[in-house]
Amino acid sequence: MAKLALINRDEKRRKMVEKYAAKRAELQTVIDDVSLSEEERYEARLKLQGLPRNSSPVRLRNRCKLTGRPRGVYRKFGLGRSKLRDFVMRGEVPGMTKASW
Repeated sequence: MAKLALINRDEKRRKMVEKYAAKRAELQTVIDDVSLSEEERYEARLKLQGLPRNSSPVRLRNRCKLTGRPRGVYRKFGLGRSKLRDFVMRGEVPGMTKASW
């Protein structure tokens, strides 16, 4: 089990990313628009830099939904490798079986 503080920090970041997503996208379109003047694009860059760091989606970490484990997480299931293995062994994941050859 991961530390609760780390799990809570990640949840806080997820909320902040969601909150600022529209503003980030708007500023990014202004920055990418070549038809605008350099001054307008520069201002948009400064505004983007002024947003909170934790509002960037790059700072998010994939974590297991059950344990909070940060590594070995399968995106498709949202579970860590060990918990996914437990579910598969119990037959709770349709279509997955233990490999044998």
